[in-house]
Amino acid sequence: MHSIKVKSPATLSNLCCGFDILGMALNEPYDIIELIKKEESGILIKHKDSYQLPADPKVNISGVALQAMMDSLNYEQGFELVIDKKIKPGSGIGSSAASAAGVVVAANELLGKPFNKKQLISFAMEGEVLASGSRHADNLAPCIYGGLVLIRDTPSMDIIFLNIPPLFITIIHPQIEIKTSYAREILPKEISLKNAVTQWANVAGLVSGFMKNDYELIQRSLQDVIVEPVRSKLIPGFDDAKCKCLDAGALGGGISGSGPSLFMLSETEAIARLVENEMKSVYNQIGIDYKTYVTTVANNGVELIK
Repeated sequence: MHSIKVKSPATLSNLCCGFDILGMALNEPYDIIELIKKEESGILIKHKDSYQLPADPKVNISGVALQAMMDSLNYEQGFELVIDKKIKPGSGIGSSAASAAGVVVAANELLGKPFNKKQLISFAMEGEVLASGSRHADNLAPCIYGGLVLIRDTPSMDIIFLNIPPLFITIIHPQIEIKTSYAREILPKEISLKNAVTQWANVAGLVSGFMKNDYELIQRSLQDVIVEPVRSKLIPGFDDAKCKCLDAGALGGGISGSGPSLFMLSETEAIARLVENEMKSVYNQIGIDYKTYVTTVANNGVELIK
């Protein structure tokens, strides 16, 4: 093939208590990425969106990830990369991961699939380092594999796929920006043993609830006593929105990634729509623009567009 086009999904990471270890792929929104082989060396990046992201591949997340793959292959020709981002940068729903994952999956297809998915995640993490300053796969793994995943160990890429019952996900993205790097900087450097035990128990309960299709256990376990108390202070209206969503019947939820997006899980679409209305009412009242989504879990990750 000379060119390829893929859609790269948004993702939820952390899922409250699973900081840096849990991630879920979403059916909407998604980026559209086109990759075209060219005879000349180097990477040429073009943007079809209005986010004014850098075109220099050395400081562009997609460019850095793609270059890492090219260097591994000693690939001397080049690529033209056309990006149409539907996932707003800084939204907290995996915008940078979609960029990095989408381009390495597309390049792998064009080059005859020389790499497996774990290797693709490793290349894509170079882009995530540029975005957040750290190597983490809680967005990249579900973006590439699809579904719900647990990253037991990042260095060894010990990725575990989890069953999940039918769920509807409601997301509101207040139109404010929170830098991922800053959201990581403000996290506590030390935590109490009591909070650690509570968090471990919630992670175990949440994973068990997913695997057993136990909505009540999922509901009880969607609690974060370490990260959310710190990061929620950066998001106006967070506490009010969360309370109203729970009253509307959501199972639970919290901050998506590093924020500012807020997510809620629901058993039915009807409840998810009620939750969306409650989210809108909060941000209408405080006068912050927003974007909402009601979606489901994407069983596939990055997909070819034919």
